[in-house]
Amino acid sequence: MRYGDSGMKKKVVAAVAAVFAGGILLGCSSDADVVSENLSKESDQFKIDRRVVFFNGITDKYLLSIEGRCSIKDENNQLEVTCKTGENEYKKHFLGLSDNVSYFVEQLEAVEVSRYHYKVIFKPEAIIPDVDRP
Repeated sequence: MRYGDSGMKKKVVAAVAAVFAGGILLGCSSDADVVSENLSKESDQFKIDRRVVFFNGITDKYLLSIEGRCSIKDENNQLEVTCKTGENEYKKHFLGLSDNVSYFVEQLEAVEVSRYHYKVIFKPEAIIPDVDRP
């Protein structure tokens, strides 16, 4: 059986899904943990409006504000903010952090997520290569 056959792809997808689901079930133990994880996943899918504000902790002045359906990733001294600006349009901002520059992220509206069910977003095209493509 070739790797590109659909039977093999289904087995790989099932195995990866089981690993992800098992990891999430072990990692979240309380209702708050489940809700927090689900809110983070919704934000990373650009479904939640946020406001990201950068401020100088010494002068108490705002330096920058970004609003929209944005996903954030804190990379130590740099915050990466990716925002969806259209149907298939995105903008990514890199903002440096220091001992006097910090940020906070505000969720602009309440959204409904389950406290009983974990949300797993599985995109097989991101992990299974298209081996039939030249």
